[in-house]
Amino acid sequence: MNETGQSSAEPSPAATAAGSRAGGCLCGAVRFRFGLPALWVAHCHCSMCRRAQGAGFVTWVGADEARFALESGGDVLRRFQSSAAATRSFCSRCGSPLFFQSSRWPGEVHVTLASLDDPTGLDPQAHAYWSSRAPWADWSGRELAKVEPDGEGDRG
Repeated sequence: MNETGQSSAEPSPAATAAGSRAGGCLCGAVRFRFGLPALWVAHCHCSMCRRAQGAGFVTWVGADEARFALESGGDVLRRFQSSAAATRSFCSRCGSPLFFQSSRWPGEVHVTLASLDDPTGLDPQAHAYWSSRAPWADWSGRELAKVEPDGEGDRG
């Protein structure tokens, strides 16, 4: 993506509906698409990702930048330089965290798995920065209660 949040290249012919995944932010202002196959899928436990997401970890999908297209919302997409090497992009309307790019992984756009319309087939393959994991995020296999407080699947 360039400074305006637009893809630096048009998606390849393979980045069609059948060979791609689409997604967007909570309010729908930002929409994007990337071509498959994904480069990788992993849960990141680093402290910067945890803080940026406000969660115990974030699940990222590595996408080839040449096969990534921002379809709408370039005007509301904001970029934050979280380190000397990295930027994080989010929707300025609803605050949804969406993308990560770093000079450590040139040519890649990391996309939040949860922002995809259909994550089918994009199963996590690894836990990255496992030694940095949040101590309160229980991965010991202990079974936690599963509740639907309002009887619905989403909080709204």
